[in-house]
Amino acid sequence: MRLTLHTDFALRVLIQVGLNDPRLTTINDIAKSFGISKNHLMKVVNDLGQKGYLDTVRGRNGGIRLMRKARDINIGKVVRDTEDTLEVLGCLGRKGYCRIEKACVLRGVVEEATAAFLNVFDDYTLADLIKPHKALSSLLFREAASVRAR
Repeated sequence: MRLTLHTDFALRVLIQVGLNDPRLTTINDIAKSFGISKNHLMKVVNDLGQKGYLDTVRGRNGGIRLMRKARDINIGKVVRDTEDTLEVLGCLGRKGYCRIEKACVLRGVVEEATAAFLNVFDDYTLADLIKPHKALSSLLFREAASVRAR
């Protein structure tokens, strides 16, 4: 299984915003921390806002914050909401793609593997990902400072 950069960035955004909760976080802060393009982050933040994960505050002192508590944000749901498709094989998304579709054992195995992959994410919330709060915060701060120094 491979997740898209969109999902990767969405999880990183949620982690940093969760670490700063309840303070507002700016897209610029996140871009510096992770070395991610602000334009790409704006798309990710917009998507997370539309899906009910982030509250966006416009204006000079604006930023983003979690729309709900970190313990109420399930990582498996975030992955499902941010991935366009989780089909590992081309045949999973198309009827009539495979000549032996009805007898294909591989299809069932891949569907089972995908479900197992997602079940691991289902066992975690954003709160679990930000538990080592102090260590994560210092790493993000240190990394952002080194990026600014370059």
